[in-house]
Parts: sequence; structure tokens; C-alpha cells
Amino acid sequence: MIVYRYLAREVLVSMLAVSSVLLVIIMSGRFVKYLSKAAVGELDPGVLFSIMLYRLPGFLELILPLGLFLGFLLGYGRLYLESEMTVLEATGMSQKRLVAYSMGPALMVAVIVGTLSVFISPLGASETNNIFDQQENRSELESLTPGRFQKQKNSPRVTYTDSLDESGQLGMIFMADRNKSNDRLQITLAQTGTTFIDQSRDQRFLVLEKGYRYEGVPGQGDYVELGFERYGSEIEHKNQEIRFDKVEALPTSYLWASDEPRHQAQLNWRLSLPVLAIVVTLLAVPLSRVNPRQGRFARLVPSILIYLTYLAVLSNITSKVGDGEASPWAIWLIHLIFGLGALNMIVFGRFWSRLFDQIPMPSLKLSKIKKS
Repeated sequence: MIVYRYLAREVLVSMLAVSSVLLVIIMSGRFVKYLSKAAVGELDPGVLFSIMLYRLPGFLELILPLGLFLGFLLGYGRLYLESEMTVLEATGMSQKRLVAYSMGPALMVAVIVGTLSVFISPLGASETNNIFDQQENRSELESLTPGRFQKQKNSPRVTYTDSLDESGQLGMIFMADRNKSNDRLQITLAQTGTTFIDQSRDQRFLVLEKGYRYEGVPGQGDYVELGFERYGSEIEHKNQEIRFDKVEALPTSYLWASDEPRHQAQLNWRLSLPVLAIVVTLLAVPLSRVNPRQGRFARLVPSILIYLTYLAVLSNITSKVGDGEASPWAIWLIHLIFGLGALNMIVFGRFWSRLFDQIPMPSLKLSKIKKS
């Protein structure tokens, strides 16, 4: 048990370090993307951290298998490099026993990944869709950013205000639009504005106070000027119904009862992620054996290429299943092929290790410069 705890600690420490770095990189990229949307008024800044929190399980379900794979490569690679694994083999540590010890961390990660992919990630995706739907259904006033000219997505109207308080009271307002009947430019200026809700019709109005309205064609002198004390403009009614139209947000129980190819593809993808963690462990154990003369990272790049190939093939087959071009069993066939390949490297590990050691590895040599 002492050896098992030592090996598990080496792997888990490396896995947590790698997974943390990958998680920070991915979440930082996503956060910058959402932050740019908030800067132009497409998202409320107050929902950014909620979105990132709900997206976290979806990130972890893909990062943890990769972190586990690299954890074995780095953790066991260090033991081989410092001859600790040689000492363990001399005391009776066989390759099969090493694989059995490695299954402990692998099963723990597989359970975590399975819980995330089957239960937690769909819930997070559903809540994320809710937030985005609510943001898209906001009125143009709720998405205004003071001091910025903003064009609405579904309307040619450009709106500007110099202030917006928490109660929804607008400061000086500028609005530019076109008359749908004659395509004449309409410009409205007002000192203040507020929102009025007609409960009977479930409709919203923008009420402007103390301003002017101009209508005409640029370059011509037939502009119409209208002054007003109060002016009401109807805000476009948007459908407030929130729909979960993404397969990733559907509950696993719903996918299980569905025969639609897209639903079956998503279901088998969720169920295959824990299996991915087990298979990459079987791949990582023989790939982690390094020659001390080659260095700790000699097999890191080829091993990562194998992992990326595995994930790319699995993703491609899942897409074909979703399009109805392949059976869901094809996903499990990919796991079987890579699993058999891993078992082959475990059983015939010494042969593949000698073969790999014969591959010339590039090295950087520094020449000494003699001073005259």
C-alpha cells in the first residue's frame, strides 16, 4: 500500500498541476470572449461569472482525461528518469502490477468525469442557455451602455444615452432610425427618458420627455421638425419563452429514451468520456517508460499526438453518428481499438520500448566560441 500511495500521489499531483494550467488557459479565453460581448452591450456584466461557473463542468469533463494522461507521463517519467522505477522492478514490481496500481487514480477520475458528463454538465449547459436566452430577450434599453452609440441586432435603430441609473431612468437621449413606410431618416433628441410597461398588453414603451424629432432625407431641405413634451415609442416585443434547443443541454434521461441520431450520438459521447479516462491510462503506462539518456520529455510529444488522434477520431465518429451515417456502436469500436493497442504495448512493452529507443531524437548542441 505504501508503493501504491506513492505512485498515486505522483500521478495526482502532476494531473492537478496540468489540469489547473489548462483550465486557467481555456477559461481565460472564454472569459475574454464574453467580456468583449459585455463591452458592446450584448451581455450584462453581472452574468459573466455565472456563465463561467455553469461552463466549468463542461470544461472539466474534457480537461481531466488529458490531465490524467499527462499526469502519468510526467509522474512515471520522473520515476524512470531517476531510476526509482528500476528499483521497484528489481523488488518485484511487474508491468501488470504497475497497471493494476494505476487503475486506482484512473477509476477515481473516471467516476468524476462520468458524474460531470452525465449529470452536471447538461445541467450547466441548460442554465447557460437560460442566461443567453434572457440576455437576447432584453429590451434595447436594458442593453444600453452609457456613452456609447449602439446599433440593435434586429433593427436599424442607433441609440445613445449619456447616463442610465439603476431604476432605468435615462439621461440625454439620441435615437436615429428610418421610417419603414417612406425610408426617411428619423432623428429624436430628448432630455430624459424612461420605460413604461402596459400590463394589459404585456408591452413596453419608451417615454421621452422634452425633446425634438426630425424627419427627412439627408441632403434635402424638406426636413420636418416636431417638438414635444412627452413622446412614446413602442419597444419591439420579443418572445420571452426560453427553449432548450441545444442537444448538449438535454438531460441524459431524455437522450436515453430518444431514438434520434443526434440524441444517440450525444448520449454515447457522454457515456464514453469515463471510458476515455480508463483507456488513456492503459496507453500512458507503457508510454511513460523513458530511457534516462533520452530525457524526461522524450516521449511526451509522440504520446500527446496519440491522445489527440484518439480524441479526434472519437469526435469525428460521434459527428457521423449524429448525422445518421454510422451506428452508435462505432463509438465503442474506437475505444476497443485503442484499448487493444494499449494492451499490446503493455504485453509487448519491452519490444516497443527498444524499437522506440532506436528512433533518433533531435538534440541541440552548443559549440564553444574561442576568443582570439
